[in-house]
Amino acid sequence: MKFKILLALLLVSGYLQAQNLNIIPQPRSVVNGAGQFSFNNHSTVGVNDTSLVSLAAFFQKEVLKATGLTLAVNKDSARNPINLKLILANTPQVTGAYNLKITPQYISIASSNKEGIFYGLISLLQLIKDQPKGDGRGLTLPIADINDAPRYQWRGLMLDESRHFFGKAKVRQILDWMAYYKLNKFHWHLSDVQGWRIEIKKYPKLALVGGIGDYSDTTAAHYYTQDEIKEMVAYAAQRFITVIPEIDMPGHATAANKAYPEYTGGSVAGYPNFTFNPAHEKTYQFLADIIKETNTLFPAHMIHLGGDEVALGIKAWSLDTAIAKMMQRNNFVDVGALERYFFKRMTDTVTSLGSKILAWDEATQTDLPAGKTIIFWWRQNLPGQLRLAIQKNYQVVLCPRLPLYFDFLQDTALVSGRNWNGVFNRITDVYNFPDRQLPADITGSDHVIGVQANIWTEKIASEKRLDFMLFPRIAGLAEAAWTAPEAKNEAAFMDKLKAGLKSYDEAGIYYYNPFDPSAHPEAIDFAPRIIIKRTHKATKHGHHTSKKSHSKASGKKKSASAKSHRSAAQKSKAHKKRK
Repeated sequence: MKFKILLALLLVSGYLQAQNLNIIPQPRSVVNGAGQFSFNNHSTVGVNDTSLVSLAAFFQKEVLKATGLTLAVNKDSARNPINLKLILANTPQVTGAYNLKITPQYISIASSNKEGIFYGLISLLQLIKDQPKGDGRGLTLPIADINDAPRYQWRGLMLDESRHFFGKAKVRQILDWMAYYKLNKFHWHLSDVQGWRIEIKKYPKLALVGGIGDYSDTTAAHYYTQDEIKEMVAYAAQRFITVIPEIDMPGHATAANKAYPEYTGGSVAGYPNFTFNPAHEKTYQFLADIIKETNTLFPAHMIHLGGDEVALGIKAWSLDTAIAKMMQRNNFVDVGALERYFFKRMTDTVTSLGSKILAWDEATQTDLPAGKTIIFWWRQNLPGQLRLAIQKNYQVVLCPRLPLYFDFLQDTALVSGRNWNGVFNRITDVYNFPDRQLPADITGSDHVIGVQANIWTEKIASEKRLDFMLFPRIAGLAEAAWTAPEAKNEAAFMDKLKAGLKSYDEAGIYYYNPFDPSAHPEAIDFAPRIIIKRTHKATKHGHHTSKKSHSKASGKKKSASAKSHRSAAQKSKAHKKRK
């Protein structure tokens, strides 16, 4: 009994010591030792494989920016003493796993894969940045032995640049912070109602006309050229981040239809030209051409086709004579069957290119190839969709509105943004996902490959507001995606987060401060809707009602005409959905 008590005390002591190292996300195992290691301008970084030289150079630059220290990168470790050893090992490991060992004499980072070496360097960089600022001539690090590996292989963040366009510099900064927190999938929402943001050479008007406007401005076309896309994909790859484009279909197609109106599926009140026309063969060729050209720009060979909220504009299909005849010829019992037919044809184009199909959870109703499909479960009020996706052997990424929509408000004191029936997405909710919200048979399923947060930007027009909504919840996302449940400790995480806010300050990030909200007043791009309470049922938060705004099961995106100059209140009323 005494031995068991002593062992328990030792384990608790070791765990608490591990939590004292300010690394986010929390590593799987940390054993602290006595003494310290000294870094200075004479320190060198060595590699046992020339493929690691670029990683050593990356670390060299980051340390210089953070501390002013000029480390040397040494390719000949046999002749010169090495202070930091990067070791590509032969031992099989999970992608991203690493061992970081800090001794009084040297530091080593070992992994069987370059991703692991990179993440070990990121953990070391966080420890370096946590040390007191010196005179630029040296610093010390605590002795430790860290073994680490990610919980999930998909650790994602989605940015909507259709509603508001932010450009290369901001996206690069986001990619830098994703790498800092070991996130590895950047989902780029490049088409929607408000704007088309990717150059397609075969159809230039998509960018030149479809790229005009956003949720709050119709004055200029904003989009990425194909060269810029390639540049951003390469930048992300250097940080072991995969970039996945989203070309939304058959709904959320207004910007594309503005450029090429011959492909529109018609309009209904509030949703002009919202869908593509499924009755014309030329529509499928048009979209196949777009998919093929897009596929060449993204080496990961994964394309997100959306597939959500088609119901918002599908009434127009019921009123179209050509569509009615097509349904009759093919014995489609309703427009839902037609929607599934449309989506299956476009996913066949994706698989014909050797690429994977990615789609929102509505696509679970379509029969897609299990080994080539990833479903993004976003409707937390429809858990049946998640279980159906698993039953159909699809891979699944968890990204439910609660708590992983970062356009949702973070606290009751904030006013400009969304909530779900008065529920907010606090950083602690993000941190505790998925284990506090979902049953163990889901979180432990082999079909669940990871988690992702989504930032929809109807109400985010400025970089300041974007920062305010993203930081520091991105740190909570990192631990949700990386850290094993048994290694998590909310109080310790909040302590590390508080200590790390200085890094945001140094980077000029305008973040929400959960410890002192008054330090950074809310950054507001759109005035919140003013509500006059008429009855006891009219309780509202921000610009959404607690029930009406989300009364439909599909309530994920909002839609708006890029040409609209309506007030924020009018926009809020007309566009009640996901984005």
